[in-house]
Amino acid sequence: MIVFCHLLNDNSGSPRVLLSAINALAASNENSLLYVGSTGRGALDSANLTTRRYPYRRSRFRLLTLVALIWSQIRLYRMLDKAGDISPDAVIYVNTLLPFGAAIWARVRRRRLVWHLHEVSLSPAPLQWLLKTMASRFADLLIYVSDDHRRRLPTDPDRSVVIPNPVPNALRSKACEAPFWPRRSGLFRVLMLASPRDFKGVPEFLNLARSLTWRDDIAFDLVLNAEPEEIAQYLKNEPVPPNLHIYPRAHNPARFYAVADLVVNLSRVDAWIETFGLTIIEAFAFGVPVIAPPVGGPVEIVSDGDDGFLIDSRDLAGLSECVSRLASDPALCLRLSAAARRKAELYSEPAFATRLLTEIAQLRKKELRA
Repeated sequence: MIVFCHLLNDNSGSPRVLLSAINALAASNENSLLYVGSTGRGALDSANLTTRRYPYRRSRFRLLTLVALIWSQIRLYRMLDKAGDISPDAVIYVNTLLPFGAAIWARVRRRRLVWHLHEVSLSPAPLQWLLKTMASRFADLLIYVSDDHRRRLPTDPDRSVVIPNPVPNALRSKACEAPFWPRRSGLFRVLMLASPRDFKGVPEFLNLARSLTWRDDIAFDLVLNAEPEEIAQYLKNEPVPPNLHIYPRAHNPARFYAVADLVVNLSRVDAWIETFGLTIIEAFAFGVPVIAPPVGGPVEIVSDGDDGFLIDSRDLAGLSECVSRLASDPALCLRLSAAARRKAELYSEPAFATRLLTEIAQLRKKELRA
């Protein structure tokens, strides 16, 4: 039995990776459960196991969000404590640093704890320190998504493993049905999928679009992981250039990848370190080249100049020049695309599942020996 615990169910990377983990593990672990915060729609709606929800609502005010997080974890702990169907040999699988209530419960109730980490930057700083300390002391197995990620959150090497995120089978199937060729839509389309947060590089993307308004053959698509009302609030003081189209939370990102010529990740390297970059490998599956940050997990994925480019989002001139060059060079785009598809084969869901099953099996063997 595995009890999966997650905080915010949306369409961002961490719940999508958790869904891949559930698909890999739940079938061989009967009566598994999923505890998830919030009532919002997201990737975990597709999880084929019993789901129990606990209250959590994120606010645009940071203090209220912090209070909501703490209260949600108190509620999660109580729900786990009152549950009568969690077996003594259950493995508690915590996804991201945030569902710490489940980690505390696992520690108190002497359950094996797997902590799947996705982030390295949290605020406020005391919360980040506290959760990192819990993870390093409580977890029986820590899963990192890249070697860079593990270096930034060091812990006992005997209790940690690096398992890169996968491209889900469903998305890969759609990618196989979408051959790449430049300007499939009639324009050179630059795509970014991100949360509506400054540190994710949204202002930089808008500036990039503004810098290329003189190119009427280049269009920019921004998919923000939020509802229209939240997007309107976030961008209320930000003029949107005419060559930029903004879309709310995408339950079918394949339709955007299928017409994109370039995918960019512009996370601010001085404010947010990308530990992996799921949109990068998803773009690669569709044969779409990328621009990504020159630090963190993306450096382990992108071969600069071969299947994409590593450019600091603060370098507007460099970004603009790169986009213009690709828009004017179809042969270069095709070469990058072929390399991107080859690279995507390294991040398959079956390989992810095999690695994850092996690590859980080894954890259970350790438990038997103990």
